[in-house]
Amino acid sequence: MDAHRTPRATELALVAVLAATAALVAAFVRSTAGGEADPGTTGAVLAALTALFALRVVGQVLVRARAPRFLPATEDWNLMPYRLLLPIQIAFLAAMTLVAADLLRGGTGVADASPAFGRATIWFAVAYAVAMVIRYGVRMTRRPGERWFGGTIPIVFHLVLAAYVFVLGIFHASY
Repeated sequence: MDAHRTPRATELALVAVLAATAALVAAFVRSTAGGEADPGTTGAVLAALTALFALRVVGQVLVRARAPRFLPATEDWNLMPYRLLLPIQIAFLAAMTLVAADLLRGGTGVADASPAFGRATIWFAVAYAVAMVIRYGVRMTRRPGERWFGGTIPIVFHLVLAAYVFVLGIFHASY
């Protein structure tokens, strides 16, 4: 296999993650049209997005422990040293899980629902997603030999995080 070739299984998984993320966000937005977002529905969508992000963390651990052929090398997974990245990702997963669990129990996502916070969060999520799309474009321009999937694992999962923030923002903005 070419050193810069993303394994086909990884390519399919990345497309599936993007499709699932888009479907979750679209279904959530439809469910909130014209009214307040339901905490339980919001919690379920956030839990699903948390599970998608957890796939990245598990994949990284698997690559470092076993180096399976269906996943790319460690270099395709992160820009920062893994010893720093893994604890940050675990903290993200813990926080994401706490927020989703709070909403599933009927809470407001750890803090009181706030329309101003929600609007700011939506803007942040959109800017974050746009930055990832730009990052993808720059990477594909600079490394045409790695199109369409080379080095995209971080980008795809940053889009999952942006979707999480977006859904949380819509929940808060709806009150």
